[in-house]
Amino acid sequence: MRRESRSLEYKENMDSNTFMKTISAYANYGNGVIIFGITDDGRVKGVSNPEKAALNLENKINDSMNPVPEYSIEIRGDSTVALTVYEGNYKPYLYRGKAYKRNDSATIEVSRMEYGRLVLEGQDKSFEEIPAAGQQLEFSQLERELVRVTGISGLSTDILKTLELYSDKAGFNNAAALLADENTFMGIDMIRFGAGIDEIMDRETFEKMSIISQLGESIRIFKKYYQYEKIDGAERRTIEKVPEKAFREAIANALVHRLWDVNASIRVSMFEDRIEISSPGGLPAGISEEEYLNGQVSILRNPIIGNVFFRLKYIEKFGTGIMRINHAYERALEKPSYRIFANSICVSLPVITLRDGLSEKEKVILRLIRKKGTAARSILEQESGMGRDAVIRVLNELLKRNIIAKRGKGRGTRYEAL
Repeated sequence: MRRESRSLEYKENMDSNTFMKTISAYANYGNGVIIFGITDDGRVKGVSNPEKAALNLENKINDSMNPVPEYSIEIRGDSTVALTVYEGNYKPYLYRGKAYKRNDSATIEVSRMEYGRLVLEGQDKSFEEIPAAGQQLEFSQLERELVRVTGISGLSTDILKTLELYSDKAGFNNAAALLADENTFMGIDMIRFGAGIDEIMDRETFEKMSIISQLGESIRIFKKYYQYEKIDGAERRTIEKVPEKAFREAIANALVHRLWDVNASIRVSMFEDRIEISSPGGLPAGISEEEYLNGQVSILRNPIIGNVFFRLKYIEKFGTGIMRINHAYERALEKPSYRIFANSICVSLPVITLRDGLSEKEKVILRLIRKKGTAARSILEQESGMGRDAVIRVLNELLKRNIIAKRGKGRGTRYEAL
Protein backbone atom coordinates (compact mmCIF):
# COMPACT_ATOMS: atom_id res chain seq x y z
CA MET A 1 0.00 0.00 0.00
CA ARG A 2 1.25 3.48 -0.87
CA ARG A 3 2.37 5.61 2.05
CA GLU A 4 0.71 8.92 2.78
CA SER A 5 2.11 11.77 0.71
CA ARG A 6 1.41 15.30 -0.44
CA SER A 7 -1.49 14.03 -2.58
CA LEU A 8 -2.70 11.04 -0.51
CA GLU A 9 -4.13 10.82 3.01
CA TYR A 10 -5.72 7.95 4.96
CA LYS A 11 -8.43 8.33 7.59
CA GLU A 12 -9.87 5.57 9.75
CA ASN A 13 -13.27 7.25 9.94
CA MET A 14 -15.11 10.56 9.50
CA ASP A 15 -15.69 11.27 13.19
CA SER A 16 -13.25 14.18 13.20
CA ASN A 17 -13.49 16.99 10.68
CA THR A 18 -9.73 17.51 10.46
CA PHE A 19 -9.80 16.07 6.94
CA MET A 20 -11.66 19.22 5.86
CA LYS A 21 -8.34 21.06 6.11
CA THR A 22 -6.85 18.59 3.63
CA ILE A 23 -9.77 19.20 1.26
CA SER A 24 -8.91 22.91 1.40
CA ALA A 25 -5.24 22.09 0.70
CA TYR A 26 -6.01 19.96 -2.36
CA ALA A 27 -8.47 22.49 -3.78
CA ASN A 28 -5.92 25.27 -3.34
CA TYR A 29 -2.70 23.57 -4.44
CA GLY A 30 -3.33 20.43 -6.47
CA ASN A 31 -5.49 17.33 -6.85
CA GLY A 32 -5.45 14.82 -4.01
CA VAL A 33 -7.19 11.78 -2.55
CA ILE A 34 -8.42 11.00 0.97
CA ILE A 35 -9.32 7.35 1.62
CA PHE A 36 -11.59 6.65 4.58
CA GLY A 37 -11.52 3.25 6.27
CA ILE A 38 -7.73 2.79 6.56
CA THR A 39 -6.00 2.92 9.94
CA ASP A 40 -2.85 4.89 10.76
CA ASP A 41 -0.76 1.72 10.49
CA GLY A 42 -2.12 1.01 6.98
CA ARG A 43 -4.70 -1.69 7.75
CA VAL A 44 -7.80 -1.68 5.57
CA LYS A 45 -10.71 -1.58 7.97
CA GLY A 46 -13.47 -0.14 5.79
CA VAL A 47 -16.32 2.05 7.02
CA SER A 48 -19.67 0.85 8.28
CA ASN A 49 -22.56 1.60 5.93
CA PRO A 50 -20.36 3.20 3.24
CA GLU A 51 -23.37 4.55 1.28
CA LYS A 52 -24.54 6.56 4.28
CA ALA A 53 -20.95 7.63 5.03
CA ALA A 54 -20.53 8.90 1.46
CA LEU A 55 -23.73 10.94 1.76
CA ASN A 56 -22.61 12.41 5.11
CA LEU A 57 -19.25 13.25 3.57
CA GLU A 58 -20.92 15.09 0.70
CA ASN A 59 -23.08 17.09 3.13
CA LYS A 60 -20.06 18.03 5.27
CA ILE A 61 -18.16 19.34 2.27
CA ASN A 62 -21.11 21.31 0.91
CA ASP A 63 -21.85 22.84 4.32
CA SER A 64 -18.30 23.58 5.50
CA MET A 65 -16.22 24.62 2.47
CA ASN A 66 -16.34 28.10 0.98
CA PRO A 67 -16.43 28.00 -1.97
CA VAL A 68 -17.28 24.34 -2.51
CA PRO A 69 -14.54 22.67 -4.57
CA GLU A 70 -15.03 20.12 -7.31
CA TYR A 71 -14.80 16.56 -5.99
CA SER A 72 -15.88 12.97 -6.56
CA ILE A 73 -16.68 10.14 -4.12
CA GLU A 74 -16.12 6.44 -4.84
CA ILE A 75 -17.25 3.50 -2.70
CA ARG A 76 -14.74 0.71 -3.19
CA GLY A 77 -15.14 -3.02 -2.94
CA ASP A 78 -13.27 -3.20 0.36
CA SER A 79 -15.84 -0.83 1.93
CA THR A 80 -13.43 2.09 1.91
CA VAL A 81 -14.60 5.48 0.64
CA ALA A 82 -12.26 7.42 -1.64
CA LEU A 83 -12.69 11.18 -1.92
CA THR A 84 -10.88 12.85 -4.82
CA VAL A 85 -10.58 16.64 -4.60
CA TYR A 86 -9.62 18.67 -7.67
CA GLU A 87 -7.64 21.89 -7.72
CA GLY A 88 -10.06 24.74 -8.35
CA ASN A 89 -10.10 28.06 -10.16
CA TYR A 90 -11.88 30.08 -7.48
CA LYS A 91 -9.22 30.23 -4.79
CA PRO A 92 -8.83 30.48 -1.87
CA TYR A 93 -10.91 27.50 -0.76
CA LEU A 94 -11.54 28.01 2.94
CA TYR A 95 -12.48 25.80 5.84
CA ARG A 96 -13.75 27.83 8.78
CA GLY A 97 -12.31 30.96 7.21
CA LYS A 98 -8.79 29.60 6.78
CA ALA A 99 -6.84 28.24 3.80
CA TYR A 100 -4.54 25.21 4.02
CA LYS A 101 -1.76 23.49 2.11
CA ARG A 102 0.04 20.15 2.23
CA ASN A 103 3.52 19.98 3.74
CA ASP A 104 4.65 16.50 2.71
CA SER A 105 2.03 14.27 4.40
CA ALA A 106 0.81 16.90 6.87
CA THR A 107 -1.72 19.70 6.38
CA ILE A 108 -0.92 23.18 7.66
CA GLU A 109 -2.45 26.65 7.45
CA VAL A 110 -0.99 28.91 4.77
CA SER A 111 0.94 32.03 5.67
CA ARG A 112 -0.44 35.48 5.11
CA MET A 113 1.73 35.90 2.01
CA GLU A 114 0.60 32.59 0.55
CA TYR A 115 -3.01 33.52 1.26
CA GLY A 116 -2.51 36.69 -0.78
CA ARG A 117 -1.13 34.63 -3.67
CA LEU A 118 -4.20 32.40 -3.58
CA VAL A 119 -6.45 35.45 -3.75
CA LEU A 120 -4.56 36.67 -6.82
CA GLU A 121 -4.81 33.24 -8.43
CA GLY A 122 -8.55 33.25 -7.81
CA GLN A 123 -8.71 36.57 -9.64
CA ASP A 124 -6.54 35.12 -12.44
CA LYS A 125 -3.79 37.61 -11.60
CA SER A 126 -0.13 37.41 -10.66
CA PHE A 127 2.06 39.55 -8.43
CA GLU A 128 3.66 41.24 -11.43
CA GLU A 129 0.24 42.53 -12.55
CA ILE A 130 -0.49 44.40 -9.31
CA PRO A 131 -0.14 48.20 -9.57
CA ALA A 132 3.33 49.32 -8.46
CA ALA A 133 3.62 51.06 -5.09
CA GLY A 134 5.52 53.93 -6.72
CA GLN A 135 4.40 55.35 -10.05
CA GLN A 136 7.34 57.71 -10.76
CA LEU A 137 9.35 55.25 -12.84
CA GLU A 138 12.09 55.76 -15.43
CA PHE A 139 13.22 53.20 -18.00
CA SER A 140 16.53 54.33 -19.54
CA GLN A 141 18.07 50.83 -19.30
CA LEU A 142 15.01 49.14 -20.81
CA GLU A 143 14.83 51.76 -23.56
CA ARG A 144 18.51 51.29 -24.50
CA GLU A 145 18.08 47.54 -24.78
CA LEU A 146 14.87 47.77 -26.80
CA VAL A 147 16.50 50.25 -29.18
CA ARG A 148 19.56 47.99 -29.53
CA VAL A 149 17.70 44.72 -30.05
CA THR A 150 14.44 45.68 -31.78
CA GLY A 151 15.46 48.85 -33.57
CA ILE A 152 12.70 51.07 -32.17
CA SER A 153 13.43 54.80 -32.06
CA GLY A 154 12.48 55.17 -28.39
CA LEU A 155 10.23 53.99 -25.58
CA SER A 156 6.71 55.43 -25.72
CA THR A 157 3.59 55.00 -23.64
CA ASP A 158 2.07 52.89 -26.41
CA ILE A 159 5.05 50.52 -26.32
CA LEU A 160 4.78 50.26 -22.53
CA LYS A 161 1.12 49.31 -22.98
CA THR A 162 2.02 46.75 -25.64
CA LEU A 163 4.53 45.21 -23.23
CA GLU A 164 1.73 45.13 -20.58
CA LEU A 165 3.76 47.32 -18.22
CA TYR A 166 1.26 50.19 -18.12
CA SER A 167 -2.47 50.80 -18.38
CA ASP A 168 -4.43 54.05 -18.32
CA LYS A 169 -6.60 52.73 -15.51
CA ALA A 170 -4.02 51.25 -13.09
CA GLY A 171 -0.77 52.90 -14.17
CA PHE A 172 2.51 50.98 -13.91
CA ASN A 173 2.48 47.45 -12.49
CA ASN A 174 5.10 45.51 -10.50
CA ALA A 175 6.61 44.11 -13.69
CA ALA A 176 7.28 47.68 -14.80
CA ALA A 177 8.82 48.49 -11.41
CA LEU A 178 11.17 45.52 -11.73
CA LEU A 179 12.31 46.76 -15.15
CA ALA A 180 12.58 50.39 -14.05
CA ASP A 181 15.97 51.98 -13.38
CA GLU A 182 15.24 52.12 -9.64
CA ASN A 183 12.85 50.07 -7.49
CA THR A 184 12.49 48.63 -3.99
CA PHE A 185 13.02 44.94 -4.79
CA MET A 186 15.75 42.55 -3.70
CA GLY A 187 18.03 41.37 -6.48
CA ILE A 188 21.08 39.15 -6.93
CA ASP A 189 23.61 38.43 -4.19
CA MET A 190 26.91 37.05 -5.55
CA ILE A 191 29.53 35.53 -3.23
CA ARG A 192 32.95 34.21 -4.22
CA PHE A 193 34.20 31.59 -1.75
CA GLY A 194 37.78 30.50 -1.17
CA ALA A 195 38.78 27.12 0.22
CA GLY A 196 35.41 26.77 1.99
CA ILE A 197 32.22 28.62 2.84
CA ASP A 198 33.95 30.26 5.82
CA GLU A 199 36.36 32.04 3.49
CA ILE A 200 34.59 34.81 1.53
CA MET A 201 36.91 36.30 -1.10
CA ASP A 202 34.46 38.72 -2.72
CA ARG A 203 30.82 39.74 -2.48
CA GLU A 204 28.61 42.03 -4.56
CA THR A 205 24.88 42.63 -4.27
CA PHE A 206 22.75 44.07 -7.06
CA GLU A 207 19.37 45.25 -5.83
CA LYS A 208 16.87 48.13 -6.14
CA MET A 209 17.84 48.39 -9.81
CA SER A 210 16.43 47.18 -13.11
CA ILE A 211 16.54 43.42 -13.50
CA ILE A 212 18.17 44.13 -16.87
CA SER A 213 21.06 45.78 -15.00
CA GLN A 214 21.12 42.88 -12.53
CA LEU A 215 21.56 40.45 -15.41
CA GLY A 216 24.38 42.49 -16.92
CA GLU A 217 26.20 42.99 -13.61
CA SER A 218 26.02 39.31 -12.70
CA ILE A 219 27.55 38.38 -16.08
CA ARG A 220 30.34 40.91 -15.46
CA ILE A 221 31.23 39.23 -12.15
CA PHE A 222 30.95 35.81 -13.76
CA LYS A 223 33.52 36.77 -16.41
CA LYS A 224 35.87 38.04 -13.71
CA TYR A 225 36.19 34.59 -12.13
CA TYR A 226 35.30 32.04 -14.81
CA GLN A 227 36.86 33.41 -18.00
CA TYR A 228 40.45 34.16 -18.97
CA GLU A 229 42.36 34.82 -22.16
CA LYS A 230 44.99 32.50 -23.56
CA ILE A 231 47.45 33.46 -26.27
CA ASP A 232 47.96 30.62 -28.72
CA GLY A 233 50.55 31.75 -31.25
CA ALA A 234 49.20 34.92 -32.85
CA GLU A 235 45.67 34.17 -31.68
CA ARG A 236 44.11 35.33 -28.41
CA ARG A 237 41.35 32.98 -27.22
CA THR A 238 38.81 33.31 -24.41
CA ILE A 239 38.76 30.23 -22.20
CA GLU A 240 35.56 29.51 -20.28
CA LYS A 241 35.81 27.57 -17.04
CA VAL A 242 32.01 27.55 -16.97
CA PRO A 243 30.07 28.03 -20.25
CA GLU A 244 28.85 31.63 -20.35
CA LYS A 245 25.81 30.50 -22.32
CA ALA A 246 24.77 28.22 -19.45
CA PHE A 247 25.30 30.92 -16.81
CA ARG A 248 23.34 33.53 -18.80
CA GLU A 249 20.46 31.12 -19.23
CA ALA A 250 20.42 30.16 -15.55
CA ILE A 251 20.43 33.79 -14.32
CA ALA A 252 17.84 34.96 -16.85
CA ASN A 253 15.54 32.08 -15.96
CA ALA A 254 15.97 32.76 -12.25
CA LEU A 255 14.88 36.39 -12.78
CA VAL A 256 11.88 35.34 -14.87
CA HIS A 257 10.67 32.46 -12.71
CA ARG A 258 11.39 33.56 -9.14
CA LEU A 259 8.77 34.71 -6.63
CA TRP A 260 9.13 38.48 -6.44
CA ASP A 261 6.90 38.95 -3.40
CA VAL A 262 9.48 37.09 -1.28
CA ASN A 263 11.92 39.43 0.43
CA ALA A 264 14.98 37.40 -0.59
CA SER A 265 17.72 37.61 -3.20
CA ILE A 266 18.73 35.23 -5.94
CA ARG A 267 21.89 33.80 -4.39
CA VAL A 268 24.87 33.04 -6.63
CA SER A 269 27.55 31.04 -4.78
CA MET A 270 30.82 30.86 -6.69
CA PHE A 271 33.27 28.07 -5.85
CA GLU A 272 36.47 26.81 -7.44
CA ASP A 273 34.68 23.81 -8.91
CA ARG A 274 31.12 25.09 -9.51
CA ILE A 275 28.56 27.89 -9.44
CA GLU A 276 25.30 27.44 -7.54
CA ILE A 277 22.32 29.65 -8.40
CA SER A 278 19.50 29.48 -5.87
CA SER A 279 16.24 31.18 -6.76
CA PRO A 280 13.35 31.97 -4.35
CA GLY A 281 10.22 29.97 -5.15
CA GLY A 282 9.71 26.30 -5.95
CA LEU A 283 8.05 24.97 -9.10
CA PRO A 284 5.02 26.85 -10.42
CA ALA A 285 1.68 25.14 -9.79
CA GLY A 286 0.77 22.68 -12.51
CA ILE A 287 4.26 21.47 -13.41
CA SER A 288 5.96 18.37 -12.03
CA GLU A 289 9.65 17.97 -11.27
CA GLU A 290 10.03 15.56 -14.18
CA GLU A 291 8.36 17.95 -16.61
CA TYR A 292 10.58 20.79 -15.37
CA LEU A 293 13.80 18.80 -15.75
CA ASN A 294 12.87 17.57 -19.23
CA GLY A 295 11.65 20.94 -20.48
CA GLN A 296 8.33 19.40 -21.51
CA VAL A 297 6.07 22.11 -20.08
CA SER A 298 6.64 25.85 -20.02
CA ILE A 299 4.71 27.69 -17.30
CA LEU A 300 5.95 31.23 -16.75
CA ARG A 301 5.44 32.44 -13.20
CA ASN A 302 6.00 36.02 -14.43
CA PRO A 303 4.74 36.06 -18.04
CA ILE A 304 5.02 39.85 -18.48
CA ILE A 305 8.70 39.87 -17.50
CA GLY A 306 9.20 36.69 -19.51
CA ASN A 307 7.76 38.36 -22.60
CA VAL A 308 10.11 41.36 -22.24
CA PHE A 309 13.14 39.06 -21.76
CA PHE A 310 12.02 37.09 -24.83
CA ARG A 311 11.79 40.26 -26.93
CA LEU A 312 15.27 41.23 -25.75
CA LYS A 313 16.49 37.72 -26.70
CA TYR A 314 17.61 36.95 -23.15
CA ILE A 315 15.55 33.75 -23.03
CA GLU A 316 13.72 31.36 -25.31
CA LYS A 317 9.97 31.60 -24.80
CA PHE A 318 9.05 27.94 -24.86
CA GLY A 319 10.67 26.49 -21.77
CA THR A 320 14.00 25.46 -23.27
CA GLY A 321 16.12 26.91 -20.47
CA ILE A 322 17.26 23.64 -18.94
CA MET A 323 17.78 22.05 -22.34
CA ARG A 324 19.97 24.98 -23.39
CA ILE A 325 21.99 24.76 -20.16
CA ASN A 326 22.48 21.03 -20.65
CA HIS A 327 23.46 21.55 -24.30
CA ALA A 328 26.25 23.92 -23.23
CA TYR A 329 27.71 20.95 -21.29
CA GLU A 330 27.17 18.44 -24.09
CA ARG A 331 30.83 17.41 -24.27
CA ALA A 332 31.59 17.75 -20.57
CA LEU A 333 31.88 14.83 -18.17
CA GLU A 334 30.47 16.76 -15.24
CA LYS A 335 26.89 17.79 -15.98
CA PRO A 336 24.71 20.51 -14.44
CA SER A 337 22.50 19.39 -11.57
CA TYR A 338 19.15 20.69 -10.37
CA ARG A 339 17.74 20.55 -6.86
CA ILE A 340 14.10 21.37 -6.32
CA PHE A 341 12.80 22.34 -2.89
CA ALA A 342 9.41 23.51 -1.67
CA ASN A 343 10.50 27.16 -1.64
CA SER A 344 13.52 27.36 -3.94
CA ILE A 345 15.29 25.88 -6.94
CA CYS A 346 19.08 25.48 -7.07
CA VAL A 347 21.03 25.06 -10.33
CA SER A 348 24.63 23.88 -10.07
CA LEU A 349 27.02 24.56 -12.98
CA PRO A 350 30.28 22.60 -12.67
CA VAL A 351 33.63 23.98 -13.80
CA ILE A 352 34.89 22.29 -16.95
CA THR A 353 38.17 20.53 -16.18
CA LEU A 354 40.92 18.85 -18.17
CA ARG A 355 38.90 15.65 -18.08
CA ASP A 356 36.51 17.26 -20.52
CA GLY A 357 39.12 16.91 -23.26
CA LEU A 358 38.93 13.11 -23.16
CA SER A 359 38.24 10.95 -26.19
CA GLU A 360 34.97 9.07 -26.42
CA LYS A 361 36.68 5.79 -25.46
CA GLU A 362 38.32 7.45 -22.45
CA LYS A 363 34.97 8.86 -21.36
CA VAL A 364 33.31 5.43 -21.62
CA ILE A 365 35.98 3.76 -19.45
CA LEU A 366 35.98 6.59 -16.89
CA ARG A 367 32.19 6.49 -16.58
CA LEU A 368 32.31 2.74 -15.97
CA ILE A 369 34.98 3.12 -13.28
CA ARG A 370 33.06 5.91 -11.55
CA LYS A 371 29.82 3.93 -11.72
CA LYS A 372 31.36 0.88 -10.08
CA GLY A 373 33.68 2.63 -7.64
CA THR A 374 36.52 0.25 -8.53
CA ALA A 375 36.76 -2.05 -11.55
CA ALA A 376 39.07 -4.74 -12.91
CA ARG A 377 40.34 -4.50 -16.49
CA SER A 378 38.42 -7.63 -17.50
CA ILE A 379 35.12 -6.06 -16.37
CA LEU A 380 35.92 -2.88 -18.29
CA GLU A 381 36.64 -4.90 -21.43
CA GLN A 382 33.40 -6.82 -21.04
CA GLU A 383 31.10 -3.85 -20.38
CA SER A 384 32.71 -1.38 -22.79
CA GLY A 385 32.89 -3.80 -25.70
CA MET A 386 36.50 -2.76 -26.39
CA GLY A 387 39.38 -5.12 -26.97
CA ARG A 388 42.10 -5.84 -24.41
CA ASP A 389 44.74 -3.64 -26.10
CA ALA A 390 42.34 -0.70 -26.49
CA VAL A 391 41.34 -0.80 -22.81
CA ILE A 392 44.99 -0.99 -21.72
CA ARG A 393 45.84 2.08 -23.85
CA VAL A 394 42.92 4.02 -22.39
CA LEU A 395 43.81 3.04 -18.81
CA ASN A 396 47.43 4.04 -19.30
CA GLU A 397 46.39 7.46 -20.65
CA LEU A 398 44.00 8.05 -17.75
CA LEU A 399 46.71 7.01 -15.29
CA LYS A 400 49.24 9.34 -16.91
CA ARG A 401 46.84 12.28 -16.56
CA ASN A 402 46.11 11.46 -12.90
CA ILE A 403 42.42 10.96 -13.63
CA ILE A 404 42.38 7.41 -12.25
CA ALA A 405 44.56 5.40 -9.88
CA LYS A 406 45.62 1.73 -9.91
CA ARG A 407 45.20 -0.31 -6.72
CA GLY A 408 46.58 -3.79 -6.04
CA LYS A 409 48.71 -6.12 -8.14
CA GLY A 410 48.29 -9.00 -10.54
CA ARG A 411 44.78 -10.40 -10.72
CA GLY A 412 43.76 -8.18 -7.82
CA THR A 413 44.46 -4.99 -9.77
CA ARG A 414 41.58 -2.52 -9.66
CA TYR A 415 41.13 0.98 -11.07
CA GLU A 416 39.34 3.85 -9.36
CA ALA A 417 38.57 7.44 -10.29
CA LEU A 418 40.40 10.24 -8.49
